[in-house]
Amino acid sequence: MRFSAFLTILLVLGSVCISTAFAAEPDPFTKHEEPPIVGRWDLKVRDGDREYPSWLEVRLSGFRTLVGSYVGQFGSARPIAEIPFDQETGTFHFVVPPQWERRTTQITFQGKLDGELLHGETTNDKGTTIQWEGRRAPPLDRTQPPKWGEPIKLFNGRDLSGWKQRNAAVKNGWRVRGGALANVEPGNDLLTEQTFTDFKLRAEFRYPKGSNSGIYLRGRYEVQVEDDFGRAPESHQIGGVYGFLTPRINAAKKAEEWQTIEVTLLGRILTVVLNDEPVIERQAIPGITGGALDSDEEKAGPILLQGDHGRVEFKELTLTPAQ
Repeated sequence: MRFSAFLTILLVLGSVCISTAFAAEPDPFTKHEEPPIVGRWDLKVRDGDREYPSWLEVRLSGFRTLVGSYVGQFGSARPIAEIPFDQETGTFHFVVPPQWERRTTQITFQGKLDGELLHGETTNDKGTTIQWEGRRAPPLDRTQPPKWGEPIKLFNGRDLSGWKQRNAAVKNGWRVRGGALANVEPGNDLLTEQTFTDFKLRAEFRYPKGSNSGIYLRGRYEVQVEDDFGRAPESHQIGGVYGFLTPRINAAKKAEEWQTIEVTLLGRILTVVLNDEPVIERQAIPGITGGALDSDEEKAGPILLQGDHGRVEFKELTLTPAQ
């Protein structure tokens, strides 16, 4: 065989081997179809005769690994390192560490995807198996600019008309004192009897040193109200959406000073102005925060004032609904 012919054969064989080797690797420029479980899910967990809301996000990381975030009954979003998913059976599981739960063991979720419904089981703090189910979170897109209605004074400066306590079995520590709505005995949340969808809310508030409260929009998304003067901005601190959205700056005043916060919520899109300083501008809230009333994100909801943590006073609470 001539050398030129032999060299040609070697080049052809080498080309085939190289092509085969590259074919075995995923093409980084090819768009891969996402598994059907990818997305955000509003969960409901049933523990005996009680039900509480929860939230799950599943994301595709790289070619095949699923990761995510989880919000439980309390606290903030926890990262999920991996969510193994069997596409043939629709089954999956994931593990998150305890946060504010009273357990010391990891929390394991087993689940299955059936069409547009998730369902499965986990365990409560006592180790009892409990059931949960989830539906896809609605996008809450708004295609038209809002038309604003007449402002509504949520607090009349005299009494608790238009408000109710969250837990009727717990003493209500909210009082009207000096023309302000004051949480003088922390222990119970307070919420409006009326519900709202899209709106602008203005509140004037103050708190003592070291106190902690929050304003839940539609009863589901907590905007933090806390004594964080001088600290670096963080999603768990004043002006942030708890565990999700971080203010660009910390515009808080010192404790005992009156402060103002203005929030505009249109679908999921939120703007927060703290003490006349825009700190969150047209950012999307991913899902419910810990302590939410429910996970029915498509529905209207109340304004909820967190009262189970610390003392706080509100001198003004005015809401302008979008029509």
